[in-house]
Amino acid sequence: MVSTTSQTIVISGYYGFKNSGDEAVLKSILTALEEQGRQAGVKVEPIVLSIDPEWTSSVYGVRAVHRMKLGEVRQALKESDGLISGGGSLLQDVTSAKTIPYYLAILKLAQWMRKPTFIYAQGIGPVNRKLFHPLIKSVFKKCAYISVRDEQSAELLHSMGLDPKKVQVVPDPVMGLPLPENDRSHTAADDDLPRIGISVRFWNKERRELDSIAQGLKQLAERRNVHLRFLPFHLPADEEASRYIMDKIQEVESSGSKVSICQDALHPQEMLREVSQCQAVIGMRLHSLIYAASRQVPLLGISYDPKIDHFLHRIDSKPVGTTEQLSGGAIATELEKLLEHGDDWRTAHEDSIARLKREAQLPAEHIIDYLRKG
Repeated sequence: MVSTTSQTIVISGYYGFKNSGDEAVLKSILTALEEQGRQAGVKVEPIVLSIDPEWTSSVYGVRAVHRMKLGEVRQALKESDGLISGGGSLLQDVTSAKTIPYYLAILKLAQWMRKPTFIYAQGIGPVNRKLFHPLIKSVFKKCAYISVRDEQSAELLHSMGLDPKKVQVVPDPVMGLPLPENDRSHTAADDDLPRIGISVRFWNKERRELDSIAQGLKQLAERRNVHLRFLPFHLPADEEASRYIMDKIQEVESSGSKVSICQDALHPQEMLREVSQCQAVIGMRLHSLIYAASRQVPLLGISYDPKIDHFLHRIDSKPVGTTEQLSGGAIATELEKLLEHGDDWRTAHEDSIARLKREAQLPAEHIIDYLRKG
């Protein structure tokens, strides 16, 4: 359908920090808005609030302004037809007490300027500081549309006093992220080795969970030759965590296995391609698991946060362990099962994954419909 109207949308989130998961959220939102807009005859002109607007513009081909420069943010909102506060765990106070006030302030500023505001598949919480509850309720009550990525987020908003009927539960938007249009499956010299994608991060100071993962990977490599491919989602920290494990397992290469690390997948679709080339994935990062599920790659999740459990539950799965209680033996055993019975895993999870991919389009569909009618 030929576009008949043009709508400028400001998109707020944790963008420009080169965290692969959050960048994947942005790319997924942009893709869904473009697709739904094309179907509805609406041309979407995004303006992304980014910590590195030049980088964001070059990677996604969209206009971007600095998220911390109030004048630029105000001007973008003034020119816009609405604001999307979107994707990821934006409203939580675990990483910082400043996170919630920042994202609420952006929403409030748009509302003061009488712009419609939309909450796009967010993960809400944990919100340990009760003083934030009435602030979130006040801002969200004035939103034109609210969607969250799991039931637990919806329940938290309900407990703050928001009307349950106003909150839609949808999948994480990254479930709808496609492979690059020019994707070409490349044949590697080690294609005869099963490839295990590994996404880790620092969590416990003692690094017990990383030691257990290293132990499990070594045990697996003792049973069969594999290619252990580390996939850092958040640079540089995840690369450091990956190399911590790589140092502990380097001897597996002497027996025929291979160890490597992905260092050039800066665009989320490039990382998605990396994941799609694996026969199994073990991940701490939420979006490593979402990438794997979306490409029907058998996966093992390690829980360090409730969001991991919530996602695994939605695809009828459970974590192999937590950062507090993780067995190297269990990791080796479960990875071997996935390698031997990958088709069984895909069959068992096929319906739930297909449903999530369809539903990932719902927020963009609602927002485009609202703008088209407005």
